[in-house]
Amino acid sequence: MAEISASDVGKLRETTGAGLMDCKKALVEANGNFDAAVDLLRKKGIASAGKKAGRDAKEGVIVKYLREDNKLGLLVEVNCETDFVARNESFGAFCDDIAKKLATNPNVDLEADRVAAVAKIGENIKISRHHRMEVSGNGVVAGYIHTGGKVGVLVEVGAGKQETTANEEFKQLVRDVTLQIAASSPVAVSRESVPADLVAKEREIAASSDRLKGKPAQAMEKILQGVIEKYYQTVCLVDQGFVKNPEVTVKQHVDTIGKKLGDELTVRRFVRFKVGEGEA
Repeated sequence: MAEISASDVGKLRETTGAGLMDCKKALVEANGNFDAAVDLLRKKGIASAGKKAGRDAKEGVIVKYLREDNKLGLLVEVNCETDFVARNESFGAFCDDIAKKLATNPNVDLEADRVAAVAKIGENIKISRHHRMEVSGNGVVAGYIHTGGKVGVLVEVGAGKQETTANEEFKQLVRDVTLQIAASSPVAVSRESVPADLVAKEREIAASSDRLKGKPAQAMEKILQGVIEKYYQTVCLVDQGFVKNPEVTVKQHVDTIGKKLGDELTVRRFVRFKVGEGEA
């Protein structure tokens, strides 16, 4: 007789909506053949018409995990069908557990966990994407989840001296940077890391606009340079106006705090997740 695992039973329940015992009996009768078990449940009128696995899972949350030493962090997007479930404590506990497991082992197989959660919660669930970040050298990884879990941020901020990371002003700077990323949605840390195709696209759009029709080549180039400069100020984190004082850029604020602490501080990298953006 084929060995019937809890994962197999849970997957069959997810697919058919039948009870756990009915699913187990069907798998035993079908000698472990999944498709045959589905057919058996349908013949008995137990399988539900709607399959959870085929239903849209467009709601959900962004969850973070930060190791106690602030040297490692992870963001994960977990989707479900309804906002009601997204705000459910059981779903939240499942997401927290998934984040911790992925942070510990990025290659962990989570299918059994997902199937069990689907069976327990009663909605289709997808673990859409995750990003793990570990500090290189001196610095910290910090995270921020916006109210409701719809937006999440993970950032690495470096320092010249490790003792700087214990300073309260440094910690406040890091918190402010995570808030900046959540609110202003930059696409890159600096100009050098903005994908060239995005810059080319902005330039092409500007060059084709009505405002540049009939302009001399010299004037057109000057206007285009201004457009790209404005674009960089919008999408580059360090070039954005600092949320708490738009009169200075994020880079100027970071440099000011660094000078005050007698250290060189650098925003090394970040990721920003928004629920739904990870779908293909």
